[in-house]
Amino acid sequence: MSQMPQFAWTSRVLHWLMAVAILAMLAIGMTMVTSLAEYRLLVAIHRPLGVLILVLAVIRVVNRRLKPLPPFLATMSARERMIATASERLLYALMFLMPLIGWGMLSAARFPVRLGPVVLPPILPHSTLLYTLLRRSHTVLAYLFFFTFMAHLSAVLFHSLVLRDGLLSRMLPWAPRGRGSGRSDSEARDRLP
Repeated sequence: MSQMPQFAWTSRVLHWLMAVAILAMLAIGMTMVTSLAEYRLLVAIHRPLGVLILVLAVIRVVNRRLKPLPPFLATMSARERMIATASERLLYALMFLMPLIGWGMLSAARFPVRLGPVVLPPILPHSTLLYTLLRRSHTVLAYLFFFTFMAHLSAVLFHSLVLRDGLLSRMLPWAPRGRGSGRSDSEARDRLP
């Protein structure tokens, strides 16, 4: 059996950078909601981290267009493939929507988005009503992001710990030492009579 095909190295690096940024953002967001003690410091980190996530999302989409994806594993049913594709698209949409809504919310409230000495321009006009709507949307989408992220993580853990089909090895930053135990679609097709 040949080695499990991995995602391109640029895809793997971007995936893990984004994972760290999103985990940090979710932790900061939850802390901001539950504690006011360090609110100003957390907001000062939250805003530029949101911009970083937006930039990484753009880079990931470009990278995705340039780098071919490995095939789904043969261990994944048609339903699992459909769910994986839908959840991936939802995660990508949220990677764009959350920072843009946050930026729009701050613009509507006339709060500057600072990246060191640089102040980003407002993307929406000043409006208390718009600010309120965007703030609620940001909160609802943050919960959706959290649950989608957890579903993604749960699926990876299920494949890695229960099925042991080598799914995680496809996204590891390094090349796996052993041979993958899961077969790709192309390997499964090659074995057909």
